[in-house]
Amino acid sequence: MTRRRVVVTGLGTVSPVGNDVATTWRALLDGKSGAGPITKFNPEGFAVRFAAEVKNFDAGTFMDRKEAKRADHYTQYAVAASVQAMHDAGFGDGTGYDQERTGVIVGSGIGGLKTFEEQHDQYSKRGPKGVSPFFIPMFIADIAAGIVSMRFNAKGPNYATVSACATGAHAIGDSFRAIQYGDADVMITGGAEATVTAMAIGGFANMRALSERNDEPEAASRPFDAGRDGFVMGEGAGIVVLEELEHARERGARIYAEIGGYGMTGDAYHLTAPAPDGEGAQRAMRRAMEDAGLTPATVQYINAHGTSTPANDLNETKAIKAVFGEYAKDLNVSSTKSCTGHMLGAAGALEFLVSSLVVQQGKIPPTINYTTPDPQCDLNYTPNVAVDRDVTAVLSNSFGFGGHNVSLAIKRFAD
Repeated sequence: MTRRRVVVTGLGTVSPVGNDVATTWRALLDGKSGAGPITKFNPEGFAVRFAAEVKNFDAGTFMDRKEAKRADHYTQYAVAASVQAMHDAGFGDGTGYDQERTGVIVGSGIGGLKTFEEQHDQYSKRGPKGVSPFFIPMFIADIAAGIVSMRFNAKGPNYATVSACATGAHAIGDSFRAIQYGDADVMITGGAEATVTAMAIGGFANMRALSERNDEPEAASRPFDAGRDGFVMGEGAGIVVLEELEHARERGARIYAEIGGYGMTGDAYHLTAPAPDGEGAQRAMRRAMEDAGLTPATVQYINAHGTSTPANDLNETKAIKAVFGEYAKDLNVSSTKSCTGHMLGAAGALEFLVSSLVVQQGKIPPTINYTTPDPQCDLNYTPNVAVDRDVTAVLSNSFGFGGHNVSLAIKRFAD
């Protein structure tokens, strides 16, 4: 079967470094950190008191005020990024696409955790009658996809992916397949997360996954650096519009990039630790390149999962070296989590968005806070300063608790 080509025609984001694509992209190129003291709850007594929060966000700009009050922050972020992406693609007025051939796959690693915490407090105080009738639809991880589909009357494939930190990448990969195989012509896809909450910070901190650099939050996310001590919690949403190539051509759409390959694997190894030497990540990258018709010599950049944890960064480095061999030294690698923190279920989506801009513009965001090289992490991590490079192919890596691995291959669009 001849598989249909799939291109990226719309981008939208709400991130810790900007509430739109232009602001976020500029901040990443400038190496701006979005981390700072937590303001969304009182972190006194917590081992970790900082995060990369979304700032100055007004849901009312994108949603009816009443609707916004009945939506968890993760859903608000998803709707905002989807509205941006659809406007960017030229679909903002709800026309130009067949509603029955347009779908939505938007995932969340955790869903409406803030809503869950608030409603549990109400239950504890008032018993069952204190629980809001809106609790379930505000909390469940699929509701953002449902609300986005209603916003644009998109009646094609519609569901949520949930695979921890690989969620957004799985959503985009599944959307790619839906278009390739003819189930849709247009897909609104990505991930959203809002986990700067007491329970999330407490839980991740107690499992020693978070950095504890409370005195210097902006320097805390330092992927591949010898001094890395954990990730920084981030939040937000990344949404892209994927479109079948001929559909995009017929309407004269602007094309950012082409998605060429999707690799997904499982470690079957450990709840939270990656498989030794990134074995599952290796297979995901190889599969993505094979799917896209790429070889190690034809890839110039990897947007790394790069969480700033000791285990991930070492194992991802080993995986890249195993897959790329002698060409690994020629790669630019960077982790934009050094600026945004780890947006969990939204991370892979924002990083795919960033990778699409890299192949379009030939600019590679840096890994900031890289000050002390780790002898075991010995690749070119694009330290501290963005670089210009002619980039025709990128891999965007996302790995999640539970052993979920995704690699997406993005190519410069060429007729």
